[in-house]
Amino acid sequence: MQDFIISIITVCFNAEQTIERCILSVINQSFSNIEYIIIDGGSTDNTLNIIDKYRHKIKIVVSEADNGIYDAMNKGIKIAKGEIVGMLNADDFFADENILLNVAKAFKLNNPDVLYGDLDYVDNSNKVIRSWKSGKYSNGIFNWGWMPPHPTFYCKRIYFEKLGYYSLNYGTAADYELMVRFLHLNKLSVFYLKLIMVKMEIGGASNNSIYNRIKVIKNDYKAMVKNGIMFPLVSIFLKPLRKIVQYF
Repeated sequence: MQDFIISIITVCFNAEQTIERCILSVINQSFSNIEYIIIDGGSTDNTLNIIDKYRHKIKIVVSEADNGIYDAMNKGIKIAKGEIVGMLNADDFFADENILLNVAKAFKLNNPDVLYGDLDYVDNSNKVIRSWKSGKYSNGIFNWGWMPPHPTFYCKRIYFEKLGYYSLNYGTAADYELMVRFLHLNKLSVFYLKLIMVKMEIGGASNNSIYNRIKVIKNDYKAMVKNGIMFPLVSIFLKPLRKIVQYF
């Protein structure tokens, strides 16, 4: 399963509390054919010193000012040479050392354009707070508020070149817009890897205030209209409701 490359892109900024955990979860993967890229936004804390400890295990490190997290992701994708691209941000880490081996096997055996899986939200003691069980994709399911967890989203790099990168017009909903565009609008083939792939520490810019949640809803709606969601107002209502079951 080592005959193609998976590019993993970590975007970070002043992430000294979590970046080492993220890096270790990548470099300790049993799948070895990884192109690991870190795009740092010009951190002023100890983040770069931590990255330097593992520099011999990281293919590319870029540290410079950027226009936000999705601009940084786009930089990483455009640098990447791997056939498959996935994101693992500084607050995220792989659930175990065999995740990328399982990703590689799934791409090898099923040859999808896109793969996704499940995700656990954890607190800073690694206690699971929410479990996001994605379920199998079916055509039209985005109309009913469904989406996969973005940190588990892996795609053949060629489709970023063909269908476009993360748009900077949707704020923190840019990942949702790209997944709707790739899966719902352009109907790329999809494989659901039914396992916990990533653990994400709770928090994040899109959920830390009512104001930010309203912005996300507005941007979700824009993304739905742009990409042909049939019932955007219904989907806007159903999308947060789907999260409730993740607590049980």
